Amino acid sequence: MSAKVLVVGSLNMDLVARAERLPRPGETLAGESFFTVPGGKGANQAVAVARLGGSVAMVGNVGDDAYGLQLRQALEVEGIDCQAVGVCQGVSSGVALITVDAASQNCIVIIPGGNGLLTPEAVQRFDGLLQAAEVVVCQLEVPVATVAWVLVRGRELGKRVILNPAPVTGPLPAEWFANIDYLIPNEHEAEALTGEPVRDLDGARRAAERLLQMGAGKVIVTLGAQGALFVGPEGSRHFPAPQVKPLDTTAAGDTFVGGFAAALVQGKEEGEAIAFGQRAAALSVTRAGAQPSIPYLAELTP
Repeated sequence: MSAKVLVVGSLNMDLVARAERLPRPGETLAGESFFTVPGGKGANQAVAVARLGGSVAMVGNVGDDAYGLQLRQALEVEGIDCQAVGVCQGVSSGVALITVDAASQNCIVIIPGGNGLLTPEAVQRFDGLLQAAEVVVCQLEVPVATVAWVLVRGRELGKRVILNPAPVTGPLPAEWFANIDYLIPNEHEAEALTGEPVRDLDGARRAAERLLQMGAGKVIVTLGAQGALFVGPEGSRHFPAPQVKPLDTTAAGDTFVGGFAAALVQGKEEGEAIAFGQRAAALSVTRAGAQPSIPYLAELTP
């Protein structure tokens, strides 16, 4: 069976240290625990789709190291089609160095490794996967030229294209927006993309409306404990977040994106898909780690 969701993006091994607080510049701080866990925004979103009821294929790169083998195996265990996960010789796999404090806030340093070598040509070799998919999902942990190519190709093929613009440091290329059906930034990313301060729902609405003016089809701003704001040509709607006690927010956004995509290909309408993604993300923040925190569909069934 052809995968209904195609995720083009990053695979990283997350090296996670927990401490009472985040260190200040130049400070050495005693931590509380350390573990390694498969991550990367692309891989996390693919795992979320798979666990939450969608069939999914992954396009990405790993290095020819032990982490690369583990990253690929972690996806295969979930039933994800990994035929387009390449191995880059002589290069490390992507690594994320993550510090998490007692309040569940984190800071992250990414080393791209093989992710940085995912070229448009590498994706084009698996154009059949793009043609077979219903929904195409991208992020920004692989080269921008590759993301740009996938967005254009997804639009040419008439697919529903989702861009999670993370990580982002500034505005996106203007020509990208017309190729995006659903742009899903968090509050910090929405602010970086538009220059609009996002401190509350009104700020999020202004930023989202600005992104619509730039050409995005529809915008979903994820706001953590404040929920999510959907803004489209027909208007806006706020979705309050389920109330939980967070342990670790790593991969919460990825869980939302994957859950949203999985719900779309299962035939749910936008509002249902957003609420479904929120429920999955809320459960994920009560658990530690990236992929281990992502829930399964059975856990969300009332």
